[in-house]
Amino acid sequence: MIVIGAGIAGVTCAGELAARGVDVVVLERARGVGGRLAVHRHDGRPADIGAAYFTVSDDEFDARVRHWRRDGLVREWTDTLAVFESGARVADSPGPMRWAAPGGLRSLVTESARDLTVHTGHEVREVRPGPDGRPRVDGEPCDAVVVAMPDPQAARLLDPHTAAGAAVADREWDPVLALTLGFARRDWPELPAAFVNDHPVLSSVADDGDRRGDGAPVLVAHSTGALARAYDAAPDGATATMTAAVRRLLGIGAEPEWTHQHRWRFAAPRGRREPAFHLDDDGIGLAGDGWGRSRVQTAWLSGLRLGRELAARLGS
Repeated sequence: MIVIGAGIAGVTCAGELAARGVDVVVLERARGVGGRLAVHRHDGRPADIGAAYFTVSDDEFDARVRHWRRDGLVREWTDTLAVFESGARVADSPGPMRWAAPGGLRSLVTESARDLTVHTGHEVREVRPGPDGRPRVDGEPCDAVVVAMPDPQAARLLDPHTAAGAAVADREWDPVLALTLGFARRDWPELPAAFVNDHPVLSSVADDGDRRGDGAPVLVAHSTGALARAYDAAPDGATATMTAAVRRLLGIGAEPEWTHQHRWRFAAPRGRREPAFHLDDDGIGLAGDGWGRSRVQTAWLSGLRLGRELAARLGS
C-alpha cells in the first residue's frame, strides 16, 4: 500500500502498518521528510520554523515521547509562555509542559522513517477509486492509500465526488509566515516563547536558542494570518515589516545579521473536527493534524490509529 506525505502523521501511519506486516511505501513531494515539523539550517544549526513545540496529554503518545527522550531526541523545555497584549508584555501564562528537540522537531520524523521505504521528490498528481474496488495512485493500483497532508493539498489529489474528496472539500486553513532572525548576541529579555495578541504583524515569538538549549541568539517569529495572506505571492516582502515588529516588541537595538522567511500556506485548520482520521470502503484514508485539534500529538495519533485500522482491514 501507499502513504502520500512524509510528515509525522504519514510516517507514523506507515510505521504502524510496517510493524503489523503490511508492505508500505511512502511518497513525498519534498526533498526530505518532516512536513510542517520543518527546520531551517544556518551554518549547520537547525531552527524550528514549523511547529514551535509539542505537548503531551495522551498515554500512547507519552510512551513514544519517553522513547524519544531516552534516545536524546527531545527534552522538556518550558511550562510557561509570556503574553503580549497590544505590544506590551502583560503576563506569563502557565500551562502544560512544552517539549522541544535539540536537533529540531524534524529529527523525530527522520528517526521514525529510518526503517521505512520513502521516496522523496515524488509528486503524486491524483488518487482515484478503481473499477475493481482498489484505489489508483496516478493510475497505478494499490491495496489502499493514505493521504497525509493538509485538506486543501489533499483536495487537489482527490475526486470531489468521493467520500474522501468530500471530507476535505472547502475547509479553510490559515496561513503563517515564519521568520527566523539570527543576531550577533542576545539582546532581549529572558523569554522562552510568547503569545502575541492584538498585533497587526505577529502572532508568536520563540527564542530558538532557549528552545534548542544551546543559547544561540536566534529568534523565530510567526506572523498573523492577515499578514501572510497579504504577502502570499511574495513572502520575502514581509521580512522588513516582521523584523521591525520583533525588534520593537522585544526592545532589540541591533539589526539581525541574517534572516530567513518561510511561507506556510496551510499552517492550521479553522475549527476542529472530532474523528481521528477518515477511511471509507474505497480504501482511501486521510490523516493529519486536521483530524482533531491541530497539534503534533493529534497528527501522530491520527497516523497511528489509521495505520491500525488499515492493517486490520488488509489482514482480514
